Amino acid sequence: MEMELLERGLNFGLTENQQMIAQMVRDFGAKEIKPKMREWDETQEFPVEVFHKMGKLGLMGVLVPEEYGGAGFGYLEYVTAIAELSAIDPSIGLSMAAHNSLCTGHILQFANAEQKRKWLPKLATGEWIGAWGLTEPNTGSDSGNMRTVAVQDGDYWVINGAKNFITHGKTGNVATVIVRTGEVGDSHGMTAFVIEKGTKGFSAGRKEDKLGMRASETTELIFDNCRVHKDNILGNVGEGFIQAMKVLDGGRISIAALSLGIAQGAFDASVQYSKERHQFNKPIAAFQGISFKLADMATEIEAAKLLTYQAADMKNKGLNVNKESAMAKYFASEVCVKVSNEAVQIFGGYGFTKDYPVERYYRDSKLCTIGEGTSEIQKLVISRAILK
Repeated sequence: MEMELLERGLNFGLTENQQMIAQMVRDFGAKEIKPKMREWDETQEFPVEVFHKMGKLGLMGVLVPEEYGGAGFGYLEYVTAIAELSAIDPSIGLSMAAHNSLCTGHILQFANAEQKRKWLPKLATGEWIGAWGLTEPNTGSDSGNMRTVAVQDGDYWVINGAKNFITHGKTGNVATVIVRTGEVGDSHGMTAFVIEKGTKGFSAGRKEDKLGMRASETTELIFDNCRVHKDNILGNVGEGFIQAMKVLDGGRISIAALSLGIAQGAFDASVQYSKERHQFNKPIAAFQGISFKLADMATEIEAAKLLTYQAADMKNKGLNVNKESAMAKYFASEVCVKVSNEAVQIFGGYGFTKDYPVERYYRDSKLCTIGEGTSEIQKLVISRAILK
């Protein structure tokens, strides 16, 4: 184990780039997000202009090489950006993660040179917002049995079906979707297509009314005899599911980072409140019942942080992160929910009101244990990796 850690070259301090990005995100959040984030949450408004502005800062193409208009950074900087953004507003952090890791990340990993030149510059600069579609109404985690089908017709493929729980399904300018082109249940019977908004037969369906992450748009995608040219296929026909699983390995790191940000935000608010709130003539932080909660919260956040940065470091080195990304996502998301719950408890009755931030962290946290693979799916991935 010691040799393995040395080979990975783990560094527990933030690099100069990470510190720069963290400060940039905090400054941007104070000016562009905090003043309106409660309004966005209450009205379920997806603030698309904020993401165009984030694109100018490089936050919409963190992992994309500079030649395609991206920031050209690695996963350590990416994790830092998501965590800092999510500590301010988890909805904005979620949408940034989905855009970067899923839609843009899929194209970055599997597109040919011409496809990259066509789509990446617009996505990396935030001119376009990206969506990614795998989940369907009747399949959920059982994506191998998807029912959205593409049938070849000359140089085109005709797609029929629907996807649901799609981030940016309505506002997105382009979507990377995985549909069935072979037999049901065949892992080599699915193909990834990139479909631009405005393509005939391609539309958004119902927008979800959600418990949390309400400023991050979630809708259906509808395909009604949608004709897509073969040049829009990523990789080869039949590789879509395999590609999607690799994309999710990276995506799970981003959800771990999202979870870290929420947990850190809830923890910081709790520490501050526990020092300011007085009962029985002293701050509630002086009571062991509160101080021990804070100790547990801090320890579990640090453990989640180490798992997340380990996965990010391995991803940077091109190593297989299937197990490590699942561990990071599973642990960090569960910690996120636990810390947010404890934060509400520390705030007491005030934690149950919208006047204080922990109510929002509490609602937003639960999505982290569900999106991009539930906690149960993460345990399945982990157990398969250690038992093979």
